Amino acid sequence: MDNVSTEVMLKALDGLTARAELTASNIANANTPAYRARHLSFEKSLAAAADEGAGAVRAVQPAMSQDQHDMRLDLELSTASSTSLRYAALIDILSRQLEVETLAIKGVN
Repeated sequence: MDNVSTEVMLKALDGLTARAELTASNIANANTPAYRARHLSFEKSLAAAADEGAGAVRAVQPAMSQDQHDMRLDLELSTASSTSLRYAALIDILSRQLEVETLAIKGVN
């Protein structure tokens, strides 16, 4: 896997971590009167930066927005689940990449 792909996955893990933390905060404040959920987006800017190279990928910063309507716990739980699954998938891909690189270095007997 090339350097840009690895950088994209690492930056995506950072974004997913930040999203998980923000979603946890939203869930913790579910019963706070007048609380407005906050959300994090980074996927579109990360995809655009991938075409520009590893340096552009490293410079991507997530964008936060706030809902204009009341917080919905069901949507926050869905976001938490989706974020967790995406994070696990990226970790699996990076783990497999490391295994392949380790085999390449050691050589296959």
